[in-house]
Amino acid sequence: MSELNNKVQRCFGDYAVDKRLAYELELTKLPRYVAEYLISEFLSSGGDWQGKLRRFVEEYYHEPEEKEVVKHKLVTEGSVKVIDELRVYVDVATGIHVGVLQSLDIWVDVPVDIVGRNRAMLVNGMWGLITLKRISPIEVWGREVSVAVTEFRPFQAPETDSGIIKEARSCFTLDEWINVLVTTVGLDPGVYSPRQRLLLLSRLVPLVEGNVNMMEFGPRQTGKTYLYRNVSNYIRIISGGTVTPATLFYNLRTRVPGELAVKDVVVFDEVSKVRFPNPDEIMGKLKDFMESGQYERGDKKATSDASLVFMGNVEVERTNTVEESYIPVEDLTYVLPMPMRDSAFIDRIHGLLPGWELPKISQSKIHLAKGYGVASDYFSEAIHTMRKTSLMGEVSRYVEFSSEFKIRDEKAVKKIMSGLMKLLFPNMQFDKNELESVARLALEYRQRVRDWLHILSPGEYLKEKLNLEVKA
Repeated sequence: MSELNNKVQRCFGDYAVDKRLAYELELTKLPRYVAEYLISEFLSSGGDWQGKLRRFVEEYYHEPEEKEVVKHKLVTEGSVKVIDELRVYVDVATGIHVGVLQSLDIWVDVPVDIVGRNRAMLVNGMWGLITLKRISPIEVWGREVSVAVTEFRPFQAPETDSGIIKEARSCFTLDEWINVLVTTVGLDPGVYSPRQRLLLLSRLVPLVEGNVNMMEFGPRQTGKTYLYRNVSNYIRIISGGTVTPATLFYNLRTRVPGELAVKDVVVFDEVSKVRFPNPDEIMGKLKDFMESGQYERGDKKATSDASLVFMGNVEVERTNTVEESYIPVEDLTYVLPMPMRDSAFIDRIHGLLPGWELPKISQSKIHLAKGYGVASDYFSEAIHTMRKTSLMGEVSRYVEFSSEFKIRDEKAVKKIMSGLMKLLFPNMQFDKNELESVARLALEYRQRVRDWLHILSPGEYLKEKLNLEVKA
């Protein structure tokens, strides 16, 4: 892999990062894109930069349970500095920009000039070093705010496009590029088989393609949550618990948009533990959104390209193959919460990823990345930019579908193929065999959904084998 490391450094320049450093420095409490940004910053300072970085994080990063410690410092010292993610909302009536520290759940007044320099705060939040001070209380949306931001030092790259990735892709063969992408998301490609690497990268499809609905089931500790938590700040992970229409769609009281309006991907982690206070209302809106990309709540009508990912832990048993892999031994339907055990909902899932084929991540020295990959903060912005265009039209030029395909099947395969093509061929250079492998993988994901639907409603969904042909 040393030659590949040299290629990555040569073709990506300042955007090439040694992925070992993030976990060797034990910065796992921070998202990878934040940890790598800080590593690059402190590395350039020379000397005992690792010690400086550790002390910096220890001093300013506070776990959610240390919220009262931060408030105590504010009361006794008047100000405090914290590392956190700041998300900003605007009260149009008063002109106040109010922010929320995501980890500590503290509401703060944010000056307009700070927001102006860091507009991503308004979209999906930004990580940084935040200086807070006590102020005279002001009221926003019925809540008393008595803390203000006085300084903000961002820990994320500015907006970028995917141009560097497109140019760099020509430096690598397809196998090399797949290894680079797996390393970039923080895993060691040498531990995984060629198929498993593609399964891992398929988790990124909802990030690069809008309005994709994916499911993944597998044993615990296969890195499902790890990837989504560390690869991008455009993701919202909902780990079980109660999910309300205000959280997902729109808060009628505060008039604040929900997660579907501001995130690229909303992940329902441990989906079996998700609960809805009003299942009929939220599932009706959710199914409508999964089909059309639109939703309504109260007087709010909105369109969003947010993708949805539903992940669940499933009981498995080991296979007899040489590779470490598993097969599920329980009905996937019963991993879902009751309101989702509905064929109309499952039919709106574009692809089912077989997470049970992936090995468990046991030790960091074995499974986590050891070589050079693309800097996570740049990669996050680049794949966010890729969402702006879809390659579904290109898929139609190259692929013919069999007569068994319904409209939803065709849409599903096209969307998944579009996402995989953006990831694997950002320069749009590929041969027929390479495109065929992408098409067969997308077809497999949708076929798994069709087979599931036949089990649920055999009278409505026939047992059919989907097929396609890739044209030269």
